[in-house]
Amino acid sequence: MNRKPFPFEKLEVWQDARVLVASVYQQTRSFPKTEMFNLVSQLNRAAVSVASNLAEGSVRGSLKDQAHFSNLAYGSLMEGACQIILSGDLGFIPAENAEPLLGTMQDLSVRIHNLRESQLRRASAS
Repeated sequence: MNRKPFPFEKLEVWQDARVLVASVYQQTRSFPKTEMFNLVSQLNRAAVSVASNLAEGSVRGSLKDQAHFSNLAYGSLMEGACQIILSGDLGFIPAENAEPLLGTMQDLSVRIHNLRESQLRRASAS
């Protein structure tokens, strides 16, 4: 049985956020066990929150509400980027792994910001 995709699954920005979740989880697997309920948990939750907020926002009735959830996704992305940098500082993630991940986050941050701005522009035009 083939299911019909949810509306958010068609969003490229959500698809990229989904890839980010997998990348973050892959990186945190090698963190020390002592960080399992600290930095690992926070970093994984931040990544999941990016995709989750984009999904929730995609079905909100007003563009202003959609922009609010895009803003929440952006905030979670910034939280995750901070945690990747801190993980590098603490020696939990090597620079050769952190830099591509931060590059992906930078690209995603621009796209989420642009999505939010578009939603707000369209909301004011209505």
